[in-house]
Amino acid sequence: MNKIKLLVASLSLSAISIAQSYEGSIEFKMETSKDTTTNIYYVKGNDVKLDQIGRKSGKVEGSFVFNTETNEIKFVNPVRTMIKGTCVSSKGTNTKMVQGQKCTEYIVKNTEENTQITYWIVSGKYDFFAPVVKMWNRKDKQSIYFNQIKDLPKGSMPLLSEEKSLSDGKIVSKLEVSKITKGGIDASKLTIPAEYKKFEQK
Repeated sequence: MNKIKLLVASLSLSAISIAQSYEGSIEFKMETSKDTTTNIYYVKGNDVKLDQIGRKSGKVEGSFVFNTETNEIKFVNPVRTMIKGTCVSSKGTNTKMVQGQKCTEYIVKNTEENTQITYWIVSGKYDFFAPVVKMWNRKDKQSIYFNQIKDLPKGSMPLLSEEKSLSDGKIVSKLEVSKITKGGIDASKLTIPAEYKKFEQK
């Protein structure tokens, strides 16, 4: 199994520690002015499972399985979104300047989902982007359809993408890079907050 690094808020860890002599389920709801998050702990012996419930979907969007005896942590990532039908990707002949960079047109169509997404992609500099999208495994169509494009040049990244309905051509969603700043990044920008603890699973 690949090495997995997980960050869990200290409050959640405290709940697990307290619950060791308890068997059953415990549900937490964290409310903010913008969102509500639901976490459900299932406790039995040394095993604790944490299900993270999506606010809108009402379904499990991720699970962590802890064993307090072996200190093992496993992450379970359910199928995020199943694509209906087949996505067909093609490289277009058009180009467009976005943020001062020349981008090439790529189109992904899915007739069963009545969807077409046009990506304007620049290549050669952004090696991080495609691996991050794949690892992040987001469930939105912009991300899912991008992963269907085959044989992209190394370092490719879309600077503009538009999702349209095939039936009427209306724009459903749009993603556009608004600013690119090249230069050194202070190490503090990548520092994990002190209140988080790191766990490693080998």
